[in-house]
Amino acid sequence: MNNQSAERLERERRVPAKPDWLSRIRSLLPLVESEVQSCEQLRTLSPPLVNAFKETELFWMLCPSEVGGGGCGIRELIEVIAELAWADCSASWTLTANVTSTAAAAAFCGDSAADVMFGGKTRAIGAGMFGPSGKSIQVPGGYQAGGRFSFGSGCAHASWFGGGMLVMDEGKPRPVPQGKGPEVRVCFVPREKVRVLDNWDVRGLLATGSFDYEIPEQFVAEDFTLERQSVVPRRGHALFKMGLMPIIASVHAAMVLGMMKRSLNEIARIVDGKKRVGYSGVIGDYPTFMHEFSLHEASYMAARDYVLTVYEEAEAAVMAGGTVSEYQRARFRQVATWVHKVGADVVRFAYLWSGSEGYRGSSAIGRMFRDTFVATQHIYVDPITLVDSAPGILKHYRS
Repeated sequence: MNNQSAERLERERRVPAKPDWLSRIRSLLPLVESEVQSCEQLRTLSPPLVNAFKETELFWMLCPSEVGGGGCGIRELIEVIAELAWADCSASWTLTANVTSTAAAAAFCGDSAADVMFGGKTRAIGAGMFGPSGKSIQVPGGYQAGGRFSFGSGCAHASWFGGGMLVMDEGKPRPVPQGKGPEVRVCFVPREKVRVLDNWDVRGLLATGSFDYEIPEQFVAEDFTLERQSVVPRRGHALFKMGLMPIIASVHAAMVLGMMKRSLNEIARIVDGKKRVGYSGVIGDYPTFMHEFSLHEASYMAARDYVLTVYEEAEAAVMAGGTVSEYQRARFRQVATWVHKVGADVVRFAYLWSGSEGYRGSSAIGRMFRDTFVATQHIYVDPITLVDSAPGILKHYRS
């Protein structure tokens, strides 16, 4: 072996192996399922799950490597979230909220904020609602900001809270320079400066800990804020040049993929050898069931491929130094909403064929049913988004 070869091998030896995030999440699935009841009683992740996500560093999988994060790509992110949703959508929803909030702060906040939040022995775990439920006024060095926020998923174990604040100028929302809509400044504050309200009482996604919280009016330094529409990250790879909305939309789509897959797994198991009064044989061999199963399984496979295609193509564009086109942004909105509609149809099919097993307390298929239909109510996938996405797609077809 010559000197150059030896030096190359030594350099490769010193480079840390890239984390296998999918293997990490799969190793936790038995724990996730065993903790479902505990999490639902607590209405948030149980301590064993929080500790497991810390130990495997899943909370920081999307954060830039500059702050000690995993720097994962969009396909890895989608597959991890889908895999976790297969076991429990509440756990997946919670991890999604923490991962995206934490990565947003790590990629877009200023250097002093990154040092405080990620430079010590304990790295930040973020949570919060980035919608503009608060108000702020720009002052020297930062913003005077505060507000009350709903749906703070994952906030029970978060150490930093983000809140979307309209930037007010002479009593009116300030428009984004060279952008669309008002300027929304997401302000991050430490947990001790936030008041969490114990008010999460729902019938689906029980364990997401989506409590309301209040950020009392206070000064927030400029470095601890980001503009919600920004596509100019301060650190991290080009993935963040897609902007926060597509990343958040991608993981909402991923959760539905996981619930579809689990529902198909469950109904295939339930009807295998099962007989019911009025049927001439086993339900799983009944032509009507097999016909519907084939159609809905094809819907799942098509949805999975479409989700991955849309987000991977956009990621490839920014990784190559380009920007996300108007057409691609329209696809983000379309696919995230469409996959919820498809998912609801697939999960409903499986639930209706499950018979009495579907409504039993410990039923996975029953849990997938109720969680799916709560997920369809999220503002990111409101039907109006299909109207919003249509012009960009129509323009593509007319060109």
